[in-house]
Amino acid sequence: MSDTVTADPATGTEPRSPGAVPRILRGALDAFLRQREASVLIVAVGVMIYFQTQTSIFLTEGNLQNIAQATGPTAIVAAGIVLLLVSGEIDISVGVVAALAPYLLHFAIDFYSIPAIPAIILALVISAGIGFVNGFISMVLRVPSFVTTLGMFSLLFGVLLLTSRAYPVAIPAPTKGTIQQWLGAGPWASMIWCLIIIGVLHIVLTRTRWGLHTVAVGGNPLGATEAGIRATRVKIGNFMIASTLGGFAGILEAFRINSIDPNIGGGTRITFTAIAAAVIGGTALAGGSGTVIGALIGMFVLAELTNGFNLLGVNANTIFLVQGIAILVSMIANQYLSRLRRTGRT
Repeated sequence: MSDTVTADPATGTEPRSPGAVPRILRGALDAFLRQREASVLIVAVGVMIYFQTQTSIFLTEGNLQNIAQATGPTAIVAAGIVLLLVSGEIDISVGVVAALAPYLLHFAIDFYSIPAIPAIILALVISAGIGFVNGFISMVLRVPSFVTTLGMFSLLFGVLLLTSRAYPVAIPAPTKGTIQQWLGAGPWASMIWCLIIIGVLHIVLTRTRWGLHTVAVGGNPLGATEAGIRATRVKIGNFMIASTLGGFAGILEAFRINSIDPNIGGGTRITFTAIAAAVIGGTALAGGSGTVIGALIGMFVLAELTNGFNLLGVNANTIFLVQGIAILVSMIANQYLSRLRRTGRT
């Protein structure tokens, strides 16, 4: 005997069968789990709930501003790293570019009297030029990008220490006020810039020919070349984007702390934190796939952990241990979900 569904006389529409709602929920859950960012988003929400239960300060406006300020600049760097990783390359010099760019701004304004806005543009152009050199050496001269950018890291760090004498300097006077507020000093300024950049690069990576070519040259370099894609141009372009974003993140951070410090990049700290955020967010180190939104969420997780354990008074050394565990757990979850996607179970 088959079940029949009769129309509702009041509305004239057929009511949903008893199993329709569970099917819709299962479909929504499956669609969510198919997203590369799903696992890290679950981790981010879980960490947030945990710290809020441990301390009521965690979700206050002031503390959320602290988390946003810790997330924004490094997430911007991570977005550039994602483009490089997806295309099959890497740049470990970007942290030093982040430290160098504010000094370039200082030199341009205080030594050569260049107006503030042109000086900022000049600093970013030089940052892009560093990325071009990295890309040229890696792609044209065929030096592995890890080796190229390792050498560039040492070179730039030496230049930075020699020119700055390893001392911080004050923010140039012409940049104080509105420019400084908009470029990092405002409570949410760095996060707003981060969201704008993440949104633009997400569209670039998922909706444009450049993004398609970036994925192609990272996933199948030979096939991409045979298809007529200019892999060298794509990869050099991504080196330039990553380096420019590194310089911009450094300027944001300098304006936020109201000082130009040679240690803004923290040596390799900002670079490897950005790489960790990208990988946690679902970007493959082997190239061919990645997500800038996942990198943002991954960086948010790392910022949550650092901030939350600081509030709980946990020793700084322990925080690194917990961050390492979080990275491993997130990576395991990403690999598990990737296998499920390939087998069609999600």
